[in-house]
Amino acid sequence: MEEDNAGDVAATLLVQLQGWSAGLVEALPRIGVALVVLALAVLAVAIGRSVIARLGRRLRPNLVEVLQLLLSVGVWLVFGLVALTIVFPSITPGSALATLGLGSVAIGFAFKETFENFLAGILILLREPFKIGDFVECDSVEGQIERITIRDTRLRQTDGQLVVVPNHDLFHNPVVVRTDRDLRRAAITVGVAYGEDVDAAREVIADAIRAVDSVRDDVHDVQVFAKAFASSSIDFEVAWWTGSTPLDIRSSRDQVVAAIKRALDESGIEIPFPYRTLTFKEPLALGREGQDGDRREAAE
Repeated sequence: MEEDNAGDVAATLLVQLQGWSAGLVEALPRIGVALVVLALAVLAVAIGRSVIARLGRRLRPNLVEVLQLLLSVGVWLVFGLVALTIVFPSITPGSALATLGLGSVAIGFAFKETFENFLAGILILLREPFKIGDFVECDSVEGQIERITIRDTRLRQTDGQLVVVPNHDLFHNPVVVRTDRDLRRAAITVGVAYGEDVDAAREVIADAIRAVDSVRDDVHDVQVFAKAFASSSIDFEVAWWTGSTPLDIRSSRDQVVAAIKRALDESGIEIPFPYRTLTFKEPLALGREGQDGDRREAAE
């Protein structure tokens, strides 16, 4: 009985293998045509990438890579569906697209953030709100842009640290592009004593700033405004224009502070420091008088 069952199983497997072999032989021409279609897909991708590279010489290299990637995906999708319908005639393009659509929805939910960063990266590359080398600030992160990829943007902070920012954050949050223009305004506060002449101090400060090499008073004039009555000084708001990089701002501020201090000293204008007045409820013995009194009490 067991020998009969084993023989039946072997016969069934043999019939199945013969059927598969016959189906494979029958499908060989279709497989050959499908391989030709895939070879044409490789050729089409190569030609398309070459055309995009030539037409996109004025575009960002990263944007050219994105367009080449999208072209490759589209070509392989179309030619792959054609090859699939050739090998399996029972599969229609409509059913293949429907299956692909359901799979895309599932993948979309699983990789939602990845697709958001991908689409944000494409929009950033197309809109070009900032470029490689710009200093930007976004959500308390500041640095120089080194690279823009499909998923993220890489910033190098002024202390040398690298920050990888998802493109979704750059697309949905306000971004300050500090080097959008060649010049940027810098400002400090300068205080002079209450006993000094305000107009004279203003002129001394303005002349001192104009003499600094890094100050671009040929484009925008220096601005000096009396700002407030502080606790021990009249405060001036001092503004001028210089280079837009962080190093330009720090270097120019250093030169301006030194120039103002030197000019005020030479003009005899006091830069005050805080004064403190102490009031006591009872008189205090001061100086030698207090020491003599202590000695008399000790002798007694």
